[in-house]
Amino acid sequence: VEKSNKNQCEVACSIKAPAATLEKLKCKIINDTSSLVVDDSEELVSNVISIECSDYEKTIPFPISIAIPFTSCFRGNYREIMVKVTDVNFQSNYLTPVSLERHQGNHKELFAEVQIYQLGVFSVLSCLKKEVFTVPEAGLSQKLSVDPRISFCYHPETFSSPAPMQLKIQPIESSLVSTLKARYDMFHPVLSTSALVYVQHTSAQPFNNPVTITLPCPPNPEKKRQGDETEHTRAISATVKRITAAYHPRALSASLRKNGENLSDTLKLLGHRNKEEGWKVFDDVIIQYVRNGLVSFQLNQHLERFVVIRLSFILDNTYLLLLAQALEEALCSTMANVILYQKKQNPYQIVVLLSASKDLTRELQNLHEEGYCGPPEPTQQFPLREGEQIHLRFGGNIRASENGKDFDNVYRLIFHSQRKPRLELQIKEVDEFGNYSSPHYKGTAVFYKLTREMITKKWEQSVPCGEYQQHSPLCKLALTLPKREKIINRPRRMKRICSDSSEALWDNLLSWLAEELAEDNTSLPALCLPVRRSVLQLVRLKCPDNLAHQIFELFCCWQKTLPRSADKQQLLSRYLRKSGRSDLSEELHFRWQNKVFT
Repeated sequence: VEKSNKNQCEVACSIKAPAATLEKLKCKIINDTSSLVVDDSEELVSNVISIECSDYEKTIPFPISIAIPFTSCFRGNYREIMVKVTDVNFQSNYLTPVSLERHQGNHKELFAEVQIYQLGVFSVLSCLKKEVFTVPEAGLSQKLSVDPRISFCYHPETFSSPAPMQLKIQPIESSLVSTLKARYDMFHPVLSTSALVYVQHTSAQPFNNPVTITLPCPPNPEKKRQGDETEHTRAISATVKRITAAYHPRALSASLRKNGENLSDTLKLLGHRNKEEGWKVFDDVIIQYVRNGLVSFQLNQHLERFVVIRLSFILDNTYLLLLAQALEEALCSTMANVILYQKKQNPYQIVVLLSASKDLTRELQNLHEEGYCGPPEPTQQFPLREGEQIHLRFGGNIRASENGKDFDNVYRLIFHSQRKPRLELQIKEVDEFGNYSSPHYKGTAVFYKLTREMITKKWEQSVPCGEYQQHSPLCKLALTLPKREKIINRPRRMKRICSDSSEALWDNLLSWLAEELAEDNTSLPALCLPVRRSVLQLVRLKCPDNLAHQIFELFCCWQKTLPRSADKQQLLSRYLRKSGRSDLSEELHFRWQNKVFT
């Protein structure tokens, strides 16, 4: 199929069906609607594909087989690849692929193949793996396949009839906890957390007996790290312990307690019962240490999701509820940056992309290899959820176009953590006579953030043009374009006469002087010319890679500030002596007096 807005083709999917059926099927890529097909904890890893039948009276012999190419970075046992089918009314269901690979010649390609019984919109997602089991009346002890350390023990007659259960496990990395602690001082007592456990109790039967739950909540990682750092001194410390044990048995028992669980740590259970009640701290639930970082507790009611928090000292329940909300928000978000770079050889071509902050260095390196560079520098990092949109519009004296024709549009980037949203645009000035006091045309790229809730649920997605007055900009990036010298076509009979030939000779002399100073790596401030700091910055921006050109431009800016009657040679010689270049001052005086400019 053809990519939207581009004259390029790519494989959208592979369909196996009777030939008469294939002739009636229409397939297209509709990535503009990707915000509508993802939920929290889901990651899009393929194009969004629409498959329709052009003949509504045609009966399709279901099931038929489709295979969709995808790219994915698997994240351990907690995630799996699923195909999501969404109909015109945005009702979705999930299909488990029968295969994830396909041989193409001598190499394998990733294709999610499924059997479908309806047409609609298809997407390949990386989802949290779902554990499904049924609890009989006789009870059940269930260890989860995603993490065997997590177990649910249902005692006999916990439910009056068989109760189906669905569980998902969302691991919480220690780096995420450290980030929250660094951002908010009130979370400083938090040492570690368990995974966030999602439970779907479809029968909604009440608990007749409590359920025993065991899951890992690691001890203080700082203490564990200190233990690892002293591993190489065990032989010496063992000798010391034997001596200490003989005289101070209490010291030995305290040392052993430090190497295991710290009994002074506080464990708290935070649970979410339903949307109306929200998160709650269960102070009445007793959490016990088991072994090797495992903890156990009993529940006598259903919770939609819960997490265990390990604290160095007791924290107020208000802060614990804020912690639960912050954890949930952080798990659904990714810190990202916007990059806007210009082509080094052609500043009228720009690239705009969204990058996860952890991949920023690699993305910048890739752009440099493609010939792109700043300024401007990437924006500050900000949180984005899967499927949220960044809208871009240009202001000031610069506009952009995707096709080289329409230069006043709004552009959209849709964030997906495992895909690389990217725009390649052409920019130009609006008013060629604007910014007359600057050697550059100046403009601004303004970015707005749209959450999934702000996006209209319809399959025909258009970018709004005038609906941003109510939104505050997420960030802004300054943009410049160099002014180009105009070529004036004069009549053949017309002859251009230079009124002052000495000006051209003086420019030649300045060019020689700039070359001499550049050979000695003379910095711009070292020349001691009476110019503003903004002039130095402008010169560096105009000629970033050539010191001789920078010095020459600085001379030109300086002499524009002089009155016509000023003796330029005498003044410049004085500044050269002041900067410690008396040799060039004398050479300049000699060349100007004797008209030596070669």
